[in-house]
Amino acid sequence: MPVSAVGGHLPGLPFTFLGLPPEVHSYERSRVVVLPVPYDATASARAGAREGPEAIIAASRELEDYDLELGWEPSSAGIYTAPPVEPYLGSPEGMVARVRDVVGPWAADGKLVAVLGGDHSVSLGAVEAMAERYPDLSVLYLDAHGDLRDEYLGTRWGHASVARRLLERCRVVLVGVRSLSAEEAEFVSASALPLFSPQADPEEVLLGLSSRHTYVSLDLDVLDPALMPAVGTPEPGGLGWTELLRLLRRVAEQRTIVGFDVVELCPAAGPPACASVAAKLAYKLMGYALGGTPSHRP
Repeated sequence: MPVSAVGGHLPGLPFTFLGLPPEVHSYERSRVVVLPVPYDATASARAGAREGPEAIIAASRELEDYDLELGWEPSSAGIYTAPPVEPYLGSPEGMVARVRDVVGPWAADGKLVAVLGGDHSVSLGAVEAMAERYPDLSVLYLDAHGDLRDEYLGTRWGHASVARRLLERCRVVLVGVRSLSAEEAEFVSASALPLFSPQADPEEVLLGLSSRHTYVSLDLDVLDPALMPAVGTPEPGGLGWTELLRLLRRVAEQRTIVGFDVVELCPAAGPPACASVAAKLAYKLMGYALGGTPSHRP
């Protein structure tokens, strides 16, 4: 759905993140750029993540701009909602290039880019673009799965290989992992890759994020499926809401978050509340990345 469309439960409100008026929250006036990427061609279990961006934006229009925890309105920094990326179905690698080419100029302009997926493969292009702008980039990779297969279902660029490809470009720290293949377990052991359970101490995670600039890649299946069942590949266990926010806030306090993604929402696989959780997470990440508390806000 184009960002100029109106409707849903709030007719007349722009179909943008938080329903913000695009004439006020233009690209030039905004610190944050939201990029919907409705793509799930590499999904291997439940399909439907292509519907995630629209569901997240729709749910965000019900959120309050004011963040009670942070004590201010992160939206005051400006949030521009870009048109959705047109899926490239020729090859997953081609889709990676398409996202990279879209995000690249925004990274060069110093925007905080918030990618809404889509399956996890949409993260690859965004991280590649950010790594061009920030050569010291580290990635905080939040996922129930390792995504460390060198190849899966005939492609090296699918959702099961994202972390493996990212490691070829930058430092990656995995948190929340509770499922690995034998191939992935071997790779972790051989490479001494920082991999943390859902019970990870944020201070230990920070030690792995050794550089200043950080990109957060958040697969919603990192959460406990009791909270977030609407994902492509749910896995028992997982982080709770409070645990996840504690980790994200601590990372934002000690590192500079330059971009993030929220991916793998499959709206049809769970109740509508799941889209609200995803939208709230995206807005929380914006607030944390923009400075957190009122004394640090832009």
